[in-house]
Amino acid sequence: MLPRCPESRGGVPRLAPALSLAEVLRAGLPGFARTHRLPAHHWKVLNALQVCHTPLLGGHQYQCGHCHRMHFAPHACGNRHCPSCQGINSRQWLAAQAEVVLPIPYFHLVFTLPHELNPLIRQNQKPLYRLLFASVSETLLSFGRNNLDALLGITAVLHTWSQNLLDHYHLHCIVTGGGLSLDRTRWVRSHPRYLFNVTALSQVFRAKFCEGLQKLYTEGQLGFHGKLAPLKQQANFQAVVRQATRHDWVVYSKRPFAGPEQVLAYLSRYTHRVGISNSRLKHLDQAAGQVSFDYKDYAQGGQHKTMVLALEEFIRRVCLHILPPHFVKIRHYGLLANHGRQERLEQARALLPAKSGKTAAGHLPLKTPTPAPALPICPYCGQPALVLIGVVGPQRWWAEPKPEDSS
Repeated sequence: MLPRCPESRGGVPRLAPALSLAEVLRAGLPGFARTHRLPAHHWKVLNALQVCHTPLLGGHQYQCGHCHRMHFAPHACGNRHCPSCQGINSRQWLAAQAEVVLPIPYFHLVFTLPHELNPLIRQNQKPLYRLLFASVSETLLSFGRNNLDALLGITAVLHTWSQNLLDHYHLHCIVTGGGLSLDRTRWVRSHPRYLFNVTALSQVFRAKFCEGLQKLYTEGQLGFHGKLAPLKQQANFQAVVRQATRHDWVVYSKRPFAGPEQVLAYLSRYTHRVGISNSRLKHLDQAAGQVSFDYKDYAQGGQHKTMVLALEEFIRRVCLHILPPHFVKIRHYGLLANHGRQERLEQARALLPAKSGKTAAGHLPLKTPTPAPALPICPYCGQPALVLIGVVGPQRWWAEPKPEDSS
């Protein structure tokens, strides 16, 4: 087994969590590789996760000027599926978002696809993830145009998991409480505690997604393999669609945020979240080939419970949430769409009433960060006295199976 090493944050070494996803993968991947076939991209992700913060990736060699002990800080994998790396990625992303948050209320809406579509989505991730983003954004923008005569700002984040790591496809949307009027002459405010009727949103969302789904099927853009092969027959495919549309689709609206700072704090918990964090992992039993983790049972009022899974089943569930290569899971629409965003935001700020706490440019003032110590902190004596004495390069590695053996 590879050695566990302290992680580093901002160049400051810190102790690793009691159990990490990397450890679980190192214990379970040899057996998993003998019985499962995955795309090469999945193996690439799994290999990156299992060597995160290990000497295989190289690292920085320090010596403490106070206690004179040596300390090696291994590099991180930087993979977007890694729970150990997403904290840094999230902070960097949020620092950029502080420039686009307006001093207005924001709403949080969640659009969820019915579980009857899960097998179909599993085999057609990229086209159906794209369709989910398009259906939700078009629904919200149309409600903004028709109900407020305004262009809303939307940040949408894809989540694919439930608390027990099974597939649960949904989109978290942070939506401006109002928008720039369509003629760009005024700011239109929404109701302070209410954006749109969720039943109406659900109906339009379902209609738009199903229309897009039918188009993908007609154009031959969907794949049907293994157990889904019968869906190549139109009658069977339409039966699945009817089953998925026999009930209302879930659209959930939370209470609005009080202001920009609350929006940023909330986004920090959602934008770079992955299927399972290291803090939820409880125990690895290599002899029994099992891992246990904490989860919330929402059927029981959100009670915290412990789930025990065989290592192979746990890794299988982790693989359900590996995104397609280069797929963008955080997207902006309307007022916040990338093209012309700065111009629209400047118009919006000019039309919003001036408030204390804004800068002259209308940007949200950032809190002054705590200055970092002159030198990294030694994990042994606790003194800011670590001196970098060398950088160790990564080793060549690849866990079985080899890419050409996977499919």
